[in-house]
Amino acid sequence: MTGYRQLLRTPEFTPLLLSSAAHTAAQTAAGLALGTLVHRATGSPLLAAVSMFGPSLAQVLGATLFLSGADRIPPRAALAGLSLAFAAGTAVLAVPGLPVAAVLAVVLVQGLVAALGGGVRWGLLNEILPEDGYLRGRSVFNMTHGLMQVTGYATGGALVAALSPHRVLLLAALLYAGAGAGARLGLTARPPRAPGRPSAAATRRTNALLWSSRPRRLVYLGLWLPNGLVVGCEALFVPYDPAAAGTLFACAALGMLAGDLTVGRLLPPTVRRHAATPLLLLLAGPYVVFALRPPLPLAAFCAALASVGFGASLVQQERLMALTPPELAGHALGLHSAGMLTLQGVSAAVAGTAAQLTSPATAMTLMALASLTVTLALTAAGRRPGRDADGVPVPHRA
Repeated sequence: MTGYRQLLRTPEFTPLLLSSAAHTAAQTAAGLALGTLVHRATGSPLLAAVSMFGPSLAQVLGATLFLSGADRIPPRAALAGLSLAFAAGTAVLAVPGLPVAAVLAVVLVQGLVAALGGGVRWGLLNEILPEDGYLRGRSVFNMTHGLMQVTGYATGGALVAALSPHRVLLLAALLYAGAGAGARLGLTARPPRAPGRPSAAATRRTNALLWSSRPRRLVYLGLWLPNGLVVGCEALFVPYDPAAAGTLFACAALGMLAGDLTVGRLLPPTVRRHAATPLLLLLAGPYVVFALRPPLPLAAFCAALASVGFGASLVQQERLMALTPPELAGHALGLHSAGMLTLQGVSAAVAGTAAQLTSPATAMTLMALASLTVTLALTAAGRRPGRDADGVPVPHRA
C-alpha cells in the first residue's frame, strides 16, 4: 500500500475513520469541559486531572475482564454500542449539581466500557487493510485524532468560556451518538475474528500468552510507560494555566499530528526501525523546561515539540504486529491500548498528587524526568546479544 488515496479507497476504512474522529472530538471536548467544571468546584489539581483522565484508570480492570471480546464480538455492534454508552454517560455528567463523587463514578464506568474499544477498533483496522497497510492506516487515524484534538480543545475551550461546561458536555453527548450512528450505518456486519464467547478466563489466558514473550514485553512496556508519564504532564495543563489550557492542549495535539505524519509518511523503513528511542526522548525532554515556568508562547512550543515524540508508538505498534499471530491481533492491540490508557490515568493521578504537594510546574518536570529515565532503562534492556539498541532482532550474517 503506497499512499493515502489507496487507503481511502479501501472499503470500510473511511466510515471507521469518520466514526473514530467523531468519538475523539466528543472525548476531547468533554474532557476539557469536565476538567474545568471539577477544578472550578474544588480547586484541586488532583481531582481536575482525574476527572479528565479518570476513564483510563479503569482500563486495567476492563483489560482483565473484557478484552477477549475484542476478537469474539462482531466489531460493528461493539463500536456502535461503545459510542452510545459514552453518549449516555456524558449526558449524565451534564446534569447540574452532580456531586464530584458521582462524576468520578461515571468517569470510571466509562473507562471500564472503553477498555474494549481499542482492541475492537484497531483489530478491525488490521483486518480491513492489507498486511503492509497497518502502519500507514494507523498514522492516518493518529493524524485525524490529532486534528480532532486540536479542533476539540480549541472549540471546547471557546465554548466553555462562551456557554458553560454543562452545555459543552451535552454537545459532546450528541457527538458520541453521531459516532455510534456512523459505525452502525457505515460498517459491514462482520463475524468475530476468533471463536468462543468472551470471558474473563479467556482474557487472562490470552494476556498471559502475549506477556510470555520477552520481545513483546519490552514493546508493551515501551508503549505504556514513557507515554503514560508524559500524559501526566499534560494532565496538569488546567491547573498550570487555567486560562490557556485549551491553547496548550491544542498545541500538543498539533505536535502529535506532525509526529504521526513524519513517521507514517516521511521516514523510510531503514530509518523508522531505529526511531523509537529518539522519539521517546523527544517526547519527555521539552517538559523539563516547565521547571522555569516559561511564558505561554514558549510553553506552547515545548508542548508541541514534545508531542512529536508520540510518533514512536507507530514504530512500536508495527513491531508488535510483527511479533503477534493474526488471530490475536485485536486482543494484542487492545492490551496495548488498555495498558497505555491505564498508565496515563495512573500518571495523571500521580502528577496531580505531586502538584498538590509542590506545584504544577514542578510536578510536570518530575514526570518528564521519570519518562526519560524509563526510556533509557528500556533501551538498555534491549541491548543484548542478537538485538540492536531498540530491541530489534539483528539477522545473523554468514
